[in-house]
Amino acid sequence: MPNTSTASPLFARRRLLFAALSAIALAPFLAGCPANNESEQKPAATGGGTTGTPASGKTIKAGLVTDTGGVNDRSFNQMAYEGLQKAEKEFGASIKVQESKANADYVSNLSRFAQGNYDIVFAVGFKMQDALKEVAPRFPNVKFVIIDGDAPDLPNCASYKFQEEQGSFLVGALAGLMTKTSVIGFVGGEQMPLIQKFEAGYKAGLQTTNPKATVKVGYANSFSDPQKGQELAISQMNAKADIIYHAAGETGVGVIKAVEAKGKGFYAIGVDKDQDGEAKGRVLTSMVKRVDVAVFQATESVSKGAFKPGSTTVGLKEDGIALSPMEFTKQDIPAPIMARIDALKQQIIDGKITPPTTPAELAEFKPPVEK
Repeated sequence: MPNTSTASPLFARRRLLFAALSAIALAPFLAGCPANNESEQKPAATGGGTTGTPASGKTIKAGLVTDTGGVNDRSFNQMAYEGLQKAEKEFGASIKVQESKANADYVSNLSRFAQGNYDIVFAVGFKMQDALKEVAPRFPNVKFVIIDGDAPDLPNCASYKFQEEQGSFLVGALAGLMTKTSVIGFVGGEQMPLIQKFEAGYKAGLQTTNPKATVKVGYANSFSDPQKGQELAISQMNAKADIIYHAAGETGVGVIKAVEAKGKGFYAIGVDKDQDGEAKGRVLTSMVKRVDVAVFQATESVSKGAFKPGSTTVGLKEDGIALSPMEFTKQDIPAPIMARIDALKQQIIDGKITPPTTPAELAEFKPPVEK
């Protein structure tokens, strides 16, 4: 698990970014928004629920149910947990985490928090859609928020979604400009519409900056199998891929490990969380989803009595999607390449480029003509 000490530069940067996003860029976030574990679990990293009362709201109880990747996946679930930790630190929310060992745990885990009179309960991941539909109607006084999935059309439910295709487009464009072999790779967790958004955007970005390059694609059929991720990455590198993007949760840790072992001349691209520090100098960049901001702001909204049901979708324009600072690789990327990526980002924000989200949209995608 990456160091989350408050003394780290990454933490300091996150605090500054949180403040800026809360004040300016992410105001729209609040517009809408396998055996059972016998007890609520919380990683050792948390100091336990605090009881301080925020100046602008009431002390609340916030529970987070992870998917099967677990809170220490160094990716999506951990990012959500960091948002909850910020709520604990900033305004005294009492927090707990319940890890799911199998899909069958989702209903019982969500119910456990609701029965415990939690004010807000997070369902982390689209796989909890059906479980939330079953649980939420039974607890109308509990607020439920699902990340990356559809929430029931109920006054106590909200969802947060992200335009992953936009960030994936940018990392695909960057890979196209940085590859030396004109072969890059993609490793997905499971082949489903959500992960196909990552793949479609990535391929469209590559087509835009290096149309002669090709992509090796592999799916692990799991978001929690680092060994399989490592095997897929090794196979792709053996097929000349020198840059590999993963959208695979904990499975992707194996991708990064394989690239790190391969060494100089090869890069991984992280996802969801800033994973650049997982293998310093070997992770070219990370496609960051600000799940932490969504969790924090939803919790804050309940604390202030300002919770709004419905669906909120954010992307590059709202800073809900971003590329990592590339702290360990910036020196490897020529300035003209970064300028090209910045220009493409602005074109997406301005609506001049619409990255595809499905294989069908990818087939119809026409790369923008360079002037």
